[in-house]
Amino acid sequence: MHIDLNACTGCSACTVACMAENNVPVVGKKEVFRHHEMTWLRIDRYFYGELENPSVVYQPMMCQHCDNAPCENVCPVSATNHSSEGLNQMVYNRCIGTRYCANNCPYKVRRFNWLDYTTADLFPANEPRLNGEEMPFGADNLTRMVLNPDVTVRARGVMEKCSFCVQRIQEGKLAAKKEGRALRDGDVKSACMTACPTDAITFGDLNNKESQLNKDLESPLVYQVLEEVNTRPSVNYRARVLNREESLES
Repeated sequence: MHIDLNACTGCSACTVACMAENNVPVVGKKEVFRHHEMTWLRIDRYFYGELENPSVVYQPMMCQHCDNAPCENVCPVSATNHSSEGLNQMVYNRCIGTRYCANNCPYKVRRFNWLDYTTADLFPANEPRLNGEEMPFGADNLTRMVLNPDVTVRARGVMEKCSFCVQRIQEGKLAAKKEGRALRDGDVKSACMTACPTDAITFGDLNNKESQLNKDLESPLVYQVLEEVNTRPSVNYRARVLNREESLES
């Protein structure tokens, strides 16, 4: 994945699309205040320059799908592992919620299910009520119709994170297989890439040298977050460049 920070406006459309695509629960203001947020993709803001008139950079931050992932080494049950395609994937049925992976992640992008947001638990006390409603959140049939049937819902007590929209990757592979052809560049688009209004996100196959992804990675402005810790992430960012008119500033 390549993200152009020059194009990103911080509109959070990618965050909303990620939550809708992957059945990420809305936890409410109270749980966010307790640092129990569940978003797989967040927008980090960095300010620099003059104190009175600072410049701002918006940086979408999701699971970096590291080739040398520190979260995989500490999981006692191998719930998080590396796929043959380079994805850092989660086995929810195997996860026992030790949260070692979240503690060892330098990007802090892993989320823990503190409550039963999908009403799959047997204990009613674990079902959250966000606004004092009689029926728990997620138990209403109309609410459950919003869920994406291609993505599983997670139970209480497991870790979850960005999956690079693996269900879309599989859909693109199966469509290409039925047509008897190889997977072409652009066949697979993640939810955040589809929703981005400025086309700041590019998703593709790194092994395809003719892909748009490899063309974007040729820029000298491309960097990886926390490259010095040698996690070898699969997400690359293009540094933001500001060329201001000096006459206007004066």
